[in-house]
Amino acid sequence: MSDVLIVFLCLLFLRLAAQLWLDTLNLSEVRRFADAPPAAIADVMSEENYQKSVAYSIAKLRFSMIDSIFDAAVLAGVLISGILPWLYQWVTDLVGRAAWAQGLFFFAAVFLLGLPSIPMEWWAQFKLEGKFGFNRSSLGLWVTDRLKGWVIGLLIGFPLLWLLLKLVEWLGASWWLWGFGIFAAFQMVMIVVYPAFIMPLFNKFTPLSEGTLRERLLGLADRTEFRAASIQVMDGSRRSAHSNAFFTGFGGFRRIVMFDTLIEQLSEPELEAVLAHEIGHYKKRHITRMLALSLFMVLAGFFVIDRLAGSGWFLPGFGFAESSMAAVFLLVALLGGVVTFWLSPVINLLSRKHEYEADAYAVVVTGSRDAMIGALRKLVEKNLGNLTPHPLYSRFYYSHPTFAERSGAISDQTGTGASA
Repeated sequence: MSDVLIVFLCLLFLRLAAQLWLDTLNLSEVRRFADAPPAAIADVMSEENYQKSVAYSIAKLRFSMIDSIFDAAVLAGVLISGILPWLYQWVTDLVGRAAWAQGLFFFAAVFLLGLPSIPMEWWAQFKLEGKFGFNRSSLGLWVTDRLKGWVIGLLIGFPLLWLLLKLVEWLGASWWLWGFGIFAAFQMVMIVVYPAFIMPLFNKFTPLSEGTLRERLLGLADRTEFRAASIQVMDGSRRSAHSNAFFTGFGGFRRIVMFDTLIEQLSEPELEAVLAHEIGHYKKRHITRMLALSLFMVLAGFFVIDRLAGSGWFLPGFGFAESSMAAVFLLVALLGGVVTFWLSPVINLLSRKHEYEADAYAVVVTGSRDAMIGALRKLVEKNLGNLTPHPLYSRFYYSHPTFAERSGAISDQTGTGASA
């Protein structure tokens, strides 16, 4: 076993230990308040729903611990066994070493490595989510979704990877800068293409019907100068009882999307507050900032890939006998999580700051704290959210503040809140 592999296995074990420690902390905190929530949030849920939320949180945490151990064991086993160098040699001996053949190896490896996780995904959907009444998907629909995902990923990802691999041949040392530019352009195109052509392959979108809700939401869009091509209702209830709202695209392609479950759960003022919150993200330039951060991380990733590919120790350390940019892409994709995991608290800190700002904006433009707090209360109750996460766990993992933190910040707003 090489020194490179030993170092990676140590990093993998360190991440797993941190994951299990954080899950254990959170599990203890949930159990500490299992009989009753703290007085400050005692009226958020009924006693029955609170007990269900405790049971749901415990079940998810137990599953998370098992899933983390399983994923780490599979990844360690794959790397120690040498199956990736064997697969590379088998594919290239069969079809050659051209860029398209290298891409074939990459996607064959991704497909095979994804197979062990299928039973865990099935359990999460049909056993865990099903036990608490959230699963509404049939087995046939679940299988079809995954088949569609694989096909779409291959049709879109294979040409992109082929082009990136060809850049190495064409441009040499500067390939990674051009590769970043192409990938960034690809991301911009997908912002338009994904909601318009790919999402409809999985869900049905229908225009929000005429009525007071539509008038209220369009009035909000006019007041905030938020232009959208349409307001769409997505049949999220076909797969899950969970609810959400978001907008997709930009410019003339922007669409407001609400789950049908969300419309069922909230009142019209609360739905207006939720949309105002989403508009707040746009108005406060949160989406632009997060996109810029994402692109910076992509640029850093391309730089790291270039440096690792040019080193004499990276690929041999994992058993590859010859240079292969596709193998470097694959290994970075598999191993990058042991590094990016530790960046999660920083990224989530920024995300939580954005959520506070979007909440404040929603209060300003709707003129109602009660509507925003009411929407948050119903969402946490309907989705059986964890009202008592351990502070360290939530700081590490949560992209949104807890209900108590958000409702407290809204209640503390002076006047009508920050300027819109």
